[in-house]
Amino acid sequence: AEISKADIDAKIVELEAEYDAQEYARNRATAYPAIGDQLDEIYHNGIDSWKAVIKVTKDKYPKG
Repeated sequence: AEISKADIDAKIVELEAEYDAQEYARNRATAYPAIGDQLDEIYHNGIDSWKAVIKVTKDKYPKG
């Protein structure tokens, strides 16, 4: 079966929109401290302190 140019273009638009909608997740992934640093934060300062550290990144890159 042949796929029309219009179908291909529509799929490209759909995929680009999905990719763009996940930009916050890609930004967060690189901005969060390393997992070892996060665990160290929890061990030395507790969960509430760790939550505050993580919140900085979440606030900087909010979900759509």
